[in-house]
Amino acid sequence: MSIIPSIFGGRRTNVFDPFSLDVWDPFEGFLSQANAEANKDVAAFTNAKVDWRETPEAHVFKADLPGLKKEEVKVEVEDGNILQISGERSSENEEKSDKWHRVERSSGKFMRRFRLPENAKVEEVKASMENGVLSVTVPKVPEKKPEVKSIDISG
Repeated sequence: MSIIPSIFGGRRTNVFDPFSLDVWDPFEGFLSQANAEANKDVAAFTNAKVDWRETPEAHVFKADLPGLKKEEVKVEVEDGNILQISGERSSENEEKSDKWHRVERSSGKFMRRFRLPENAKVEEVKASMENGVLSVTVPKVPEKKPEVKSIDISG
């Protein structure tokens, strides 16, 4: 078990990953207890789980966003190389007559950002959503193969 999540506020990010932009904020929840509680309510959904795999043709991101519609999610590319996935899950309407026994599903805004490598074709990004799973495909620039020229040996 790693000690890093307990030092960095319980986040499950990889601090050694140069592509991750999840940064530990030492002042998070510092102003008031109420603010800290609000941050805690959103924190579970803020850190939406995302898988990133690289194939020979593309970088593929898959994000678990259960209960969200595609209209509630935005996929953007900022500054030419930052992939940003964001959105908002609305909270349940609370009726005066309702008695809540447990509230575990989080609501609120979320955002994940990833620095794309230089070989990403950001102008050809495609996204789709099916059964609460967002798939974002970022094609890669084909690797240039070195041109080999044969030289005749005289003599």
